[in-house]
Amino acid sequence: MGILNATPDSFSDGGEFLSVDAALRRAEAMIVEGADIIDIGGESTRPGSSQINAEEEIKRTRPIIAAIVKRVDIPISVDTSKLLVAHAAIDSGAEIINDISGLRFDERIAKLAADSGAGLVLMHSRGAFHEMHALEPVADIFAEVTASLAKSLKQALDNGVRREQVVLDPGIGFGKTPKQNLELIGTLDRMVEASQGVPIMVGASRKSFIGKLLGDVPTDDRFAGSLAAATIAIWNGASILRVHDVKATVEILKTVDAIRSAIKSGDLVMSTA
Repeated sequence: MGILNATPDSFSDGGEFLSVDAALRRAEAMIVEGADIIDIGGESTRPGSSQINAEEEIKRTRPIIAAIVKRVDIPISVDTSKLLVAHAAIDSGAEIINDISGLRFDERIAKLAADSGAGLVLMHSRGAFHEMHALEPVADIFAEVTASLAKSLKQALDNGVRREQVVLDPGIGFGKTPKQNLELIGTLDRMVEASQGVPIMVGASRKSFIGKLLGDVPTDDRFAGSLAAATIAIWNGASILRVHDVKATVEILKTVDAIRSAIKSGDLVMSTA
């Protein structure tokens, strides 16, 4: 899943793809690089960001979604937790709703997904919009995330969403300590097992915990760390990676798949020398 932020203030690429032409060029470039999904967001959810109204978010995203849908044939996702924005995106041709609140902000998004047949990504987060990055971390992050996502999944299913429409996201970076982010990625296989067949998406690309780990480096210097996180996540069972650097991530995925295939086929022989 390639990230396309139609925002002036996103932490990584804010202001770069506000125009339809710039966004379209970026989407086409990511598809050439190997993106399977383009995720379009009109509201920054970085730490310290301010929530905008639905009308402004629709103004930013709807023209871009409509233009991209006319030019490409891969699924378009809208990154929103607002019902009106999700409606406008689906009406414009989007096929996936990526809800960072896991239905906490507006459960009616589940009914929209059920009625439209759209895919639904449910992400773990806590608190109101302005609190998501500021709340004190919980003691047991695995228990918190799995319990919260189970609740979100039940809400979706109770509203008529089919299980095969849903993807779960542990919400890397949202109210977790750097250590907890590492724990979630490093033990993702446990979450995959707990999800009972519902695919897991991981979005660790360029996030602040990587910057802290590497010595408080700026966003542009988190490339290698992002690839390392993506490699471990996919090895541990993630089905979707939400990333900025599509080409490099696709290359590591091909390498991971080749290694897995070699292990399964028995082509790898361990030296005893």
